[in-house]
Amino acid sequence: MLEQELDTSMLRQIHIPMDESHVFIDQEMKFREMMMMYSCAIKEVKTKLQVLNDELSITRKRNPIEFIKSRIKQPTSIASKLKRKGCPVTVESAMDVLSDVAGVRVICAFIDDIYKVADMLTAQDDIELIKRKDYIKNPKMNGYRSLHLIVEVPVFFSDHKELMRVEVQIRTIAMDFWASLEHQLKYKKDIDDAENIMYELRACADVINRTDYHMQSLRDRIVENS
Repeated sequence: MLEQELDTSMLRQIHIPMDESHVFIDQEMKFREMMMMYSCAIKEVKTKLQVLNDELSITRKRNPIEFIKSRIKQPTSIASKLKRKGCPVTVESAMDVLSDVAGVRVICAFIDDIYKVADMLTAQDDIELIKRKDYIKNPKMNGYRSLHLIVEVPVFFSDHKELMRVEVQIRTIAMDFWASLEHQLKYKKDIDDAENIMYELRACADVINRTDYHMQSLRDRIVENS
């Protein structure tokens, strides 16, 4: 079943903690407005994905999307990325330079579902594909696999339309499981065996990848014989 996040959780992300209010000096109101717009952009993309999933449950009798997650970068993360890029820490700079303030993660059962969902989403005439990175066919050195899309979606407000960029990551359940554990482990401090652990994490990623393709092959055989 497609898992939808409560609107209240998104609203909590728009709240700027007091200890982070200094990040965008004299721009707190503009920052809140920006975060609201990114929140709306996420809703637009999630709605499109949910509609596609509902349609395919009827036409193909199967839901390619298992569930959807979303997030908005925190103020300190936005500021840090702008500084790394040598850009001023302003709302205008964030909206002009960054493409991953708003993020949607789509979890599919099978690898071929990833590409089907990506193609259907980017084929819509109000979606513009800005960038595509295929870390499934070309995994990162640590073994990370996922399909990344930067898309631009129109969001209609009371008096204007805004084109908002959203990063969409599409991966299998197994890829998401590996990425979540790797994310936790890489932030552990004072690891004496770090090199061997990284080697084993890469080996686990390769095993998971083979399992993904094996499961897809089994599904295809079941479909052919049904």
